[in-house]
Amino acid sequence: MASKFTYEIGIKELEQLVQQLEKGDMPLEESFKAFERGMKLTEKLRKMLDDGDARIRELTAAGEMAFDAGEEL
Repeated sequence: MASKFTYEIGIKELEQLVQQLEKGDMPLEESFKAFERGMKLTEKLRKMLDDGDARIRELTAAGEMAFDAGEEL
């Protein structure tokens, strides 16, 4: 069973890729592939953060509307 991709897993993989690239001892083609993977991870992680931000904004707005209306949560 494959484990589910999480933000923490993605960050860890991205950090490992950066460390490998910073060493500078990978063959050029392998470096290109690592860089490409890092860019894809960055985009995926950024989307996860954006989605989380949107969820927080929705929850905050819903809470403010309920508070303004005098509703109990």
